[in-house]
Amino acid sequence: MIGEKIKLYRNRMGLSLTELAKRAGVAKSYLSSIERNQQANPSIHFLEKIAAELKVPMEVFILEEEMGEPVLDTEWKELIEEAMRSGITKEDFADYLEFKKWQLKSNKDE
Repeated sequence: MIGEKIKLYRNRMGLSLTELAKRAGVAKSYLSSIERNQQANPSIHFLEKIAAELKVPMEVFILEEEMGEPVLDTEWKELIEEAMRSGITKEDFADYLEFKKWQLKSNKDE
């Protein structure tokens, strides 16, 4: 549900309902009703305001719910884009992941 995701990201940011509503310029009562799933279809404009304050792409609220797949947050996207600009290939990244898995396993075995 969209409201649950908004509440999750709001709590991650350490914001109260009142703080988020004030920063986003939305009514606290409406935000509360969204978070409690009493209102199920907030407008795109509302979601844009909330997403901007929570520093996440608006799609996080929509796509995760519709597709059931996680959406990368902004930091992950920036890291991936930086890696791509640096010339790191998918194969390089896959090799690095395998190395890190091996390293973690080796540390656990010690």
